Amino acid sequence: MLTITVCVGSSCHLNGSYRVIEEFQRLIKEEGLENRVNLKAGFCLGNCTRAVTVKIGDEIVGPVSVESVSDLIASIKNGEFMEGKTR
Repeated sequence: MLTITVCVGSSCHLNGSYRVIEEFQRLIKEEGLENRVNLKAGFCLGNCTRAVTVKIGDEIVGPVSVESVSDLIASIKNGEFMEGKTR
């Protein structure tokens, strides 16, 4: 199972991390990925200048916006992100 961690630390929170989480939740359900993806929130991922920061598998991605979540979901579906692998 692929873990997606969305930072909810101060910088990411101020840049809309909760909206990003809601969009991930919506698209994970819409795309039927509930059994392939574990979505969670976490505190500082050490990438505050590129908030909202998201960790997908072992890769740090940012900045992530609500609009870019669909591209990340497409990449996940295509196998571009996996635990233990960086692109």
